[in-house]
Amino acid sequence: MAVRGYVLIETDVGKAKAVGSAIQDFSFPGARVANVDTVTGPYDVIVQLEADDLDTLGNAITEAVQKVSGVQRTTTCLAVRLA
Repeated sequence: MAVRGYVLIETDVGKAKAVGSAIQDFSFPGARVANVDTVTGPYDVIVQLEADDLDTLGNAITEAVQKVSGVQRTTTCLAVRLA
């Protein structure tokens, strides 16, 4: 079952546009970028990621997203289905 997460990213000052562009072109096996938005407020970029499973999502964040130049910190919110 596919999982979806929203990755809230804090960037270095003046790096939001570059981080957003780099993540838009991001590639990680089993994970896809569904959407990237540069935003105002406590976070600079919000990324919607989809992955084949939770482990793949976590690895995509720690091995790819967090290694983008200019990324200071990430917070991930998992999407859930409530019945």
